[in-house]
Amino acid sequence: MLKKNLVTVSFAAVAAIGLLGAGVSAASAQTAATKTAAKTVDWTTVVQATPEGGFAMGNPKASVTLIEFASLTCPHCRDFHTQAMDPLKNDYIKSGKVRYEFRNFILTGPDYAASLLARAQGPKRFFPLLDAFFARQDQWVKPFMAVTEAQQKQLATVPQQQQIKALAELGKLDEYVRRLGIPKAKFDQALTNQAEIKKLADMRKDAVEKYQITGTPSFALNGKKLDGVNTWADVKARLDSALK
Repeated sequence: MLKKNLVTVSFAAVAAIGLLGAGVSAASAQTAATKTAAKTVDWTTVVQATPEGGFAMGNPKASVTLIEFASLTCPHCRDFHTQAMDPLKNDYIKSGKVRYEFRNFILTGPDYAASLLARAQGPKRFFPLLDAFFARQDQWVKPFMAVTEAQQKQLATVPQQQQIKALAELGKLDEYVRRLGIPKAKFDQALTNQAEIKKLADMRKDAVEKYQITGTPSFALNGKKLDGVNTWADVKARLDSALK
C-alpha cells in the first residue's frame, strides 16, 4: 500500500501520485474481482479422474468428500441418482462445500460394458453419460434379457479379451451408445481395453477390502463407510451433520 507523504510536494509530484494512486486502485479492483470470481466458481464444472479409479466432481479442497459405490445396472442406484444428483450438485457441490466421487462397483456383464464406455470418454463426459445410463436404464438393459442360452454358450467360446465387447453387441449396446455420440470405433476400443477392464476389477476389490462394500449403492464420508445409508435422505442428513 502507498503511505501518505505529509510534506509539501510539487504539482507534478501530486499529479504523479494521483496517477500512481489510480493504478493502485485499479490493481485493487482487479484483485477484488479475482477474489469474487474465485468465490463464485461453479465447482460442478470441475471433474477429475482420481488415483483410486473414480471420477470426482467438485472442490479438491472441500472439507467433506462423499464417495458413492454404484452399479449402472442397479435399480436402487438409479433411484438414488434420480433423487440425489440435482440437490447434491446445487446445494453441496456447486459452492465448493462437498466433493463427490463416483466409483464403479461392477455387478454384471452389461454393467462392465456400460461402465467401460462411460469412463473411456474422459472426465468431461463421464457424468453426463452416467446421467444417460441411469435415466434410460430399463431401455438399454432390456435387450440383454433377450440373450438366449445358446448365445451365452457361444459367448464362452469367444477369446476372453473380446468377451465384454461380444456381450455388449448381443445386447445391442453399440446401437444405444451411438445415439449418445459414441461411434463404433470408440465402442470397440473401450470394450477391449484390458488395462481399464483390470482397473474396474481392482476398484471392486479395493471397495470390498478397504470399505467392506457388499451392495449398491453404498457410501463413504471422509474416508469412513456409512453403514445403513442408501437413500438420498440418509446421505443428506450425514452431509448436513458433517458440515456443521
